[in-house]
Amino acid sequence: MSRKPVVALRDAEARGLKFELLADELRRGILAGTWTAGQKLPTEQQLAADTGLSITTVRRAFDELVAQEVVVRRQGAGSFVAPQRRPDERVRRRIGVLLPDTQLYYPRVLQGIDESLSAAGSSLQLATYRYDQALEDRSIEHLLESGVEGMLLVPTLTEIGDPARRAQSLMDLPVPVVLLERSLIDSGAGDRTEHVCSDHQGGAYDAVRHLADLGHERIALLTRQHTPTGPAVTLGYRRAVADLGLPADLEFSENKKVWETTGADAALDAIQEFEATAALIFGDREATLFEAAMRRRGLSVPDNIALVSYDDETADLAEVPLTAVSPPKYRIGRMAADVLMRRLAEGDDCPLHQIRLRPRLVVRRSCGAMRD
Repeated sequence: MSRKPVVALRDAEARGLKFELLADELRRGILAGTWTAGQKLPTEQQLAADTGLSITTVRRAFDELVAQEVVVRRQGAGSFVAPQRRPDERVRRRIGVLLPDTQLYYPRVLQGIDESLSAAGSSLQLATYRYDQALEDRSIEHLLESGVEGMLLVPTLTEIGDPARRAQSLMDLPVPVVLLERSLIDSGAGDRTEHVCSDHQGGAYDAVRHLADLGHERIALLTRQHTPTGPAVTLGYRRAVADLGLPADLEFSENKKVWETTGADAALDAIQEFEATAALIFGDREATLFEAAMRRRGLSVPDNIALVSYDDETADLAEVPLTAVSPPKYRIGRMAADVLMRRLAEGDDCPLHQIRLRPRLVVRRSCGAMRD
């Protein structure tokens, strides 16, 4: 910057116009071609030293230019001259999306992402990794190599050696990252990931409370192992039975990712041993198999055992339609995409988003609250 603007800026300091004058001086420099589109501007420290103004004043000047879309901030890189655009031209970005698969749970998540990005004039590039962590890493590398400007990831964060380290490595990628349906369980203030998740603990808690409100005092939890959502569901169940003063240790977990008929039979053996009159089952497929196991033994739902399933993907198709905890899948996808677009637009000025949306309980016949 020339000597003359420095004097003017110092004179302006006494009149309380210092940040406006600095913003005007930078804007004139950009219009005159001193800094061209995409070029990095001097740092706040450099400008403070050149002008004799405080860092706070310089930052306010940059804030003014960012708000006017003259300057963009890039996290960890600095401030740059914004690309020149026509007034009606929207920023078109390509966003990488990584999902474990595109079946059952994730189509509605993907729909929310796509609609949010389309509304912003942006597009998505989709990759799936089929719950294979080696393929997951290769997919992330491929998305980066393809030139995506940000990523929405559903990564592996359970049943690995160091989830916190894995999460940090994702946050350190060279483009902004927002996690969907993944966060560090019970890490509290130590979790620095940006994420939008279903409150699976809250969903499980509400299911147990619903069954307790219907008069059930012995409520079991029937789950499968090796799933990302299972630990949170278990924590919510345990919190609920503790808060409601219900018997604990009424838990059965099949050591598989999915149940088969034998798993449903074993779960029914366990629930009868528990003398439970109701159960929360994770997820819909397992609850449907459990209904079949009950029918084979001459038992009925909900008269002998009331049921609530978790996920609400196929719950309404069960022989006795299942009351189900229904995570807000579409809203999760849409909100995560919105957060990422805001992060790309605002850079370091954007606060860290850690959003949890509580699932709703969809009441059907299996819990006994609804009769034919």
